[in-house]
Amino acid sequence: MKTATARFAIGEVVRHRLFPFRGVIFDVDPEFANSEDWYEAIPEEIRPRKDQPFYHLFAENAETEYVAYVSEQNLLNDESGEPIRHPQVDEVFDWVPENKRYAIRPGLEH
Repeated sequence: MKTATARFAIGEVVRHRLFPFRGVIFDVDPEFANSEDWYEAIPEEIRPRKDQPFYHLFAENAETEYVAYVSEQNLLNDESGEPIRHPQVDEVFDWVPENKRYAIRPGLEH
């Protein structure tokens, strides 16, 4: 199986194509790497392909903050220019307002 190149990078702020949430990417899987139960719980009519990058996000919606796992086909660039309020973001990233994205905090790069 051919592995796709990720379109989005760690530190980018993105939003979901179908659902009202946004987040910052903190990890990328080159293809689906979650459980079959998780995958099967997605309604078939919106279930994403497995052969694409999947992104781990510090995510937020109007009510709460959480960690999300989202396929590349369901992500769009977030054009708001606003930082993410998720409480774990500051443990990993520094906000770079002129770039409207995050940079990994010094000492955490690998």
